[in-house]
Amino acid sequence: MSERVKDLVCGMEFDREKAKAVFCYRGKSYYFCSPGCEEKFKKEPDRYLPGRS
Repeated sequence: MSERVKDLVCGMEFDREKAKAVFCYRGKSYYFCSPGCEEKFKKEPDRYLPGRS
């Protein structure tokens, strides 16, 4: 059974193994449902991280 993750850009939840993109930021891996969400995150990562603005 795969771990469930949440795309921080669009909010979609999915199995980690089905991620369409993965990006490492500040030593942590973030999983995305699409390359488009990954690109949005890369441009403004702090906008999407909990507790950041």
